[in-house]
Amino acid sequence: MKKGQIYVGTVEKVAFPNRGMIPLENGKSAVVKNVLPGQKISFSIQKVRKGKGEGRLLEVLEKSPKEMEPAPCCHFGACGGCTFLSLPYEEQLKLKEQQVKELLEPAYAPYQEACGNVPFADKFEGIKGSPRQFGYRNKMEFSFGDSYKGGPLALGMHKRGSFHDIVTVDGCKIVDGDYSKILMAALSFFQSYKGFQGDGESRKDVESQTNGDFKKDAGFQNGQVSINGTHGTMGVPYYHKKSHLGYLRHLLVRKAAKTGEILVDLVTTSQIGREEGPLLDGFCDALLSLRLEGKIVGILNTYNDSLADAVINQGTRALYGVDYFYEELLGLRFCISPFSFFQTNSLGAEVLYETARDYIADAGNGKIVYDLYSGTGTIAQILAPVAKKVIGVEIVEEAVEAARENARLNQLGNCEFIAGDVLKVLGNIEEKPDFIVLDPPREGIHPKALERIIQYGVEKMVYISCKPSSLARDLEVLQARGYMVERVCCVDMFPATANIECVVCMKKKDS
Repeated sequence: MKKGQIYVGTVEKVAFPNRGMIPLENGKSAVVKNVLPGQKISFSIQKVRKGKGEGRLLEVLEKSPKEMEPAPCCHFGACGGCTFLSLPYEEQLKLKEQQVKELLEPAYAPYQEACGNVPFADKFEGIKGSPRQFGYRNKMEFSFGDSYKGGPLALGMHKRGSFHDIVTVDGCKIVDGDYSKILMAALSFFQSYKGFQGDGESRKDVESQTNGDFKKDAGFQNGQVSINGTHGTMGVPYYHKKSHLGYLRHLLVRKAAKTGEILVDLVTTSQIGREEGPLLDGFCDALLSLRLEGKIVGILNTYNDSLADAVINQGTRALYGVDYFYEELLGLRFCISPFSFFQTNSLGAEVLYETARDYIADAGNGKIVYDLYSGTGTIAQILAPVAKKVIGVEIVEEAVEAARENARLNQLGNCEFIAGDVLKVLGNIEEKPDFIVLDPPREGIHPKALERIIQYGVEKMVYISCKPSSLARDLEVLQARGYMVERVCCVDMFPATANIECVVCMKKKDS
């Protein structure tokens, strides 16, 4: 097996996260992403380590017997977003459940005797599906670019395996129809906008950022805009990742499932002069003229002059309305800003948090609860009515401010939110916890922070994880230090994708 060799094989299984296992001759094997069990594929070897190859998918030669024909979305295969979309939903759930069991059962096995020899299967409560399989997302970040080099302006998602090419996903199935209408209205407006000029002020800005190094394909030539590599005045240029010139970067759309409120944020560079006012006025008019199921409550413009291909906030202004919207979860109301964290599946989040609340049961009644890695304080506020006090710790200051505001909005006086790193903050909190909820980022809990958490010796913990491989690692540490797994459950927050949430309830041995 050598780098560059092309193989044909059948996907035996798909392990988390989205890693297809293909057996080859002479006991060798390869791992290929973005495949499904049972598919016959061709792939090229990119790396070889200890007889195992890492391959790149070239073509699906034969579909899996379990795949639907045709796939529910016309963009499936081209768009890099939804790996599992062609599987019936029940098959998606089975696949995710199996992946989680394969990760967590080995972490549990060495401590099964301490749990009364109860097998993992009796602890594992299966997977709960999303209330909506389609149209479930409350947030999308669309990218501006072109569908091929030199092609027309596109707005959507990156093509699978491509850093540059964009698929205009006007038929995307994981968002509702309002997203498609907003996407196409924005794209049509910027494609057809006439008279966009790179005036002297704009050119001066560009020169200061590039040391005067104008490239012919950069989008700016002789004070005017060049679209698709030709001199012209129709359309607005997107930001080119290589030349770092251009105006349009991303379109961020957020819509509440319960209230129907919509927030739109156009992310651009500052590479524009006096004409930006009329341009953005026209953009707002184009969106506000749409007939939508929901209601646009705010249109924003965020500028981002960083080199990173990510939505980075270097300054945001409201073009229309307000810079927030409201969503409701389990009877509580939450104010959400364009960049604050909030679960992307609102109805699925209710299932997730109801599960966590069920695991906590009476353990938090009248007690002090720590909500560590608390984000915007959603879990803390759901627990607050039955707790004496909930203390949330979160490193992102904007999220902490949002949590405080939402606690005031819901008239919850027993919530306190602290901004800071969990490892550094815990030692400064005077009130000790009776119960701890953990909801860390994907990479799990830092070993030193986990050690400090264990030292509290609380009777029960609930661990919510968006990456089961990180959860398995942390569970081994917790079990080695005297905690027993009581209950385990999965919640599918992300239909059609390879992602999954897990909830684990742990009890201190002999407590």
